[in-house]
Amino acid sequence: MLNASFRLDPAFTVAPVSRRTFGSFVEHMGRCVYTGIYEPSHPTADADGFRPDVLALTRELGVSLVRYPGGNFVSGYRWEDGVGPVADRPVRRDLAWHSLETNEVGIDEFMRWAAKAGVEVMYALNLGTRGVQEALDVHEYLNHPSGTRLSEQRRENGADTPYGIRMFCLGNEMDGPWQTGHKTAHEYGRLAAETGRALRAAEPGLELIACGSSGSSMPTFGAWESEVLELAYDQVDYVSAHAYYEVIDGDLGSFLASAVDMDHFIDSVVATADSVAARLKSAKRLKISFDEWNVWYLRKFEADRSYDEWPIAPRVIEDTYNVADAVVVGGLLISLLRHSDRVAAACQAQLVNVIAPIRTEPGGPAWRQTTFHPFALTSRLAKGNVLRVEVSSPVYPTARFGDVPVVDAVATHDPGSGDVTVFVVNRDQSSSVDLSVLLGGSYEVAESWTLSDPDLTATNTLEEPDRVVPRPGSAAVATDGTLTASLPPVSWSAIRLSPRT
Repeated sequence: MLNASFRLDPAFTVAPVSRRTFGSFVEHMGRCVYTGIYEPSHPTADADGFRPDVLALTRELGVSLVRYPGGNFVSGYRWEDGVGPVADRPVRRDLAWHSLETNEVGIDEFMRWAAKAGVEVMYALNLGTRGVQEALDVHEYLNHPSGTRLSEQRRENGADTPYGIRMFCLGNEMDGPWQTGHKTAHEYGRLAAETGRALRAAEPGLELIACGSSGSSMPTFGAWESEVLELAYDQVDYVSAHAYYEVIDGDLGSFLASAVDMDHFIDSVVATADSVAARLKSAKRLKISFDEWNVWYLRKFEADRSYDEWPIAPRVIEDTYNVADAVVVGGLLISLLRHSDRVAAACQAQLVNVIAPIRTEPGGPAWRQTTFHPFALTSRLAKGNVLRVEVSSPVYPTARFGDVPVVDAVATHDPGSGDVTVFVVNRDQSSSVDLSVLLGGSYEVAESWTLSDPDLTATNTLEEPDRVVPRPGSAAVATDGTLTASLPPVSWSAIRLSPRT
């Protein structure tokens, strides 16, 4: 048995919990849109062709924000193909995922879906094959009230009221050679600055996101952010970060410590952005939009990828997630919350079918993957302010990150109710951990959940959709101002405490 401990004090806050931390991502890729959120032939489809089971699961997941329509897809996307009569919309090649896009779902359809789901939309602009004018055009269609050609076109298409989108991504992963319209840092920085300046002239108060590195392993990481922000700092509010994690060569220990890499990634981007601010003598501090993150078995996808055909909505990167994957997702959420002073938005990629917490079968049911549960519980329970947590924990060696703590944790405090919630992972593969948390007050355990399983490869499937679910954690007890809990090997737990009355 191992031991870990930390102390909580509501006075030691990081920042308020940002609801935008619990964002997701819908890209026109694979079956995320078609037979994912939208399937008019489904026996339960609503009048707009949307699947109500997916809408219900999206609400249960606690999604607050959805990035749309890409992703790599957006760098070749012509938004005007997806508006107006569906019968008149062209079928286009999507070079990013080597498939055909029917454009049956476009801006108006997606905004209707977002309204039903109760989510804010983060709109990604095509700065790969397009530029300033097209960004202004789609903004006019989305947000201008009336009286112009494109705003009147939107009204004719059934949306009398403007959509009022606040957050715009200035392109996607423009540092990546795989990106349609890939640019150098100087080329992109100039384009982002000019696009941002034009959008602010059209509508002051927009929140604009510059493309940061598409991964911390990129050879230009750091230098890209520095050069782009030197050119565009005054015109943007956020810089993006993207990260995906997988087990490499059977190294489960490093995989379970993925949040160590996310912590370093965030800290590095913050340091770079602040360095640019210092050089520019700017008092503004940029936030991070971590608008792509997840577990993704990318090496398998690259090995299996085929370019022989141009299919419509093919089954691609439909990873089936296991217990270890869910624990890692829970750990990544801990990292994002821990950095709430600078990470103001985040999007788990993607929502349905494509490396997603929700899976569907055409004409059949939808179900929750293992990774659904830590996201849903964290979204529901993380309220108020994030608290600073310094864990005293044993360490274990990893091939990728050196010695890392066995236990990682974060906590939140809701000043309104007085509730404190602890989110904690045990990364040890064989030993339970006795956790002790000094609470600084008298609390009782209101609810406690643990996701673990002796079989780390256990998954949820169409045939067995609830094989892996969080279980009530009966071993969590609060007495004399101290919380004690037993954390099983390779587990994620959430414990909400309420003040004793």
